[in-house]
Amino acid sequence: MGAFQKIKEKIAGFGKDEFPDEFTDDFIEIDSSADANRPRAKVTVKPYAVEDFSDIKQVIDDLREGYTIALVDIRSLRDKDLVELKRAVNKLKKTTDAMEGDIAGLGDHFLVITPSFAQIYRNKEVEDMQ
Repeated sequence: MGAFQKIKEKIAGFGKDEFPDEFTDDFIEIDSSADANRPRAKVTVKPYAVEDFSDIKQVIDDLREGYTIALVDIRSLRDKDLVELKRAVNKLKKTTDAMEGDIAGLGDHFLVITPSFAQIYRNKEVEDMQ
């Protein structure tokens, strides 16, 4: 008699309540409705206006939570102080890299920053122009 045939006969020989003790001691019932009732975090697309370097603190705090896509208006800071703008953009880039997110400029006035689970589409022709 083959090995598979022996196993098949042993399994077929057990009734519903006749499992060996070694199998019944570790039985755990799983409630599948528990996961369905747990609220899921939603992704928020949030606009920000950055008028000076200190305004990026709120952007960074929200990004670190992991569920925010930031649309950052840098127009005011760009018109006021280019050095502060570069500092702010570098800080945002470092934060984005640390959280494995993505950052891209949207025209001359906006930055788009996403968490790690999202990616910004970049048109090949636009990248070649830069």
